[in-house]
Amino acid sequence: MSDWRYKFAEHRSTLLAALVFVVMFAIYTANHEAGFSANVVQTAANKGVLLALLAVAQTFVVLTAGIDLSVGTIFILTNCLASWIVVGSPAMTGLGLLGVLATGVVCGAINGAIVIFGRLQPIVTTIATGAIYFGLALWLRPDPGGDVNGDLADALTGQLWGGLPASLLVLIAVMLVVWVPFRRSMLGRSVYAVGSSEVAAYMSGVPTNTAKFMAYVLSGLFAAMGGLMLTFFTYSGEASSANASTYTLNSIAAVVLGGVSLFGGTGSAVGAIFGALIFRTINDLLFVFDLDPLWQPLFLGVVLLIAVCMGSFRLLQIKNRLDLFG
Repeated sequence: MSDWRYKFAEHRSTLLAALVFVVMFAIYTANHEAGFSANVVQTAANKGVLLALLAVAQTFVVLTAGIDLSVGTIFILTNCLASWIVVGSPAMTGLGLLGVLATGVVCGAINGAIVIFGRLQPIVTTIATGAIYFGLALWLRPDPGGDVNGDLADALTGQLWGGLPASLLVLIAVMLVVWVPFRRSMLGRSVYAVGSSEVAAYMSGVPTNTAKFMAYVLSGLFAAMGGLMLTFFTYSGEASSANASTYTLNSIAAVVLGGVSLFGGTGSAVGAIFGALIFRTINDLLFVFDLDPLWQPLFLGVVLLIAVCMGSFRLLQIKNRLDLFG
């Protein structure tokens, strides 16, 4: 297989997700009363970035053939924490930012340690830890409220030159700083190897425990970034179980729509981002076309079922799982 054909095959699902998003967003703006305006793009970007960060968080764990049902509660916990400590002078705000991100890292590390050393299934582990994280969020914010550094929030959620959404640039910067080096590093290759076949990776000398542990740590980090952005958007914190559950399930949906295999070992966080943008655009399209709210959950469920089936179809066709990576 020539180099360009290999590259295309490797990124096919990401390119497809990007194409689907562009087509859907074009349909959305064409039917929106404000059209393709800076305000419409900013609103869509702000909603999409939140889910995109959670989708990337989920991707790290899914690549190891696991699943993290605590990303939503880490997201809410860090939102509540940020509404307490990301305030005051620039120095205090900076320390608050580090504290929120460190909290996400610690939550992810706890998940990873229990999965690896406790030898529990990821789904069971993250359900249990997610309940604990949500309890901490309730302790921090029994009632909605709080504040955040307004200058920083405005800078990260407003519009830049030409109406470009600042939140979108934040997402791109984070991906360049974290995902690109990760994907090209030995750690990134180890995570993909573990998801492909943990036994084979171990027999090949891959540090499987380190790879899985770091996948959960990075998942917690990105969930905390999402919590920070939520605080910047809302200027408050709220321990909402509905938001925690919704964002957790939607992050899984975004991963699937973005072409990341739930069997592990294949896919990209970039694809998951486009999956998140697709999912948000589907909701926007339902609003624009005024679909009865009673039918919207059914429609979304059908879309996700089709996406899961399409993602699994290729796996049913092959006899040797290594063919997925050829």
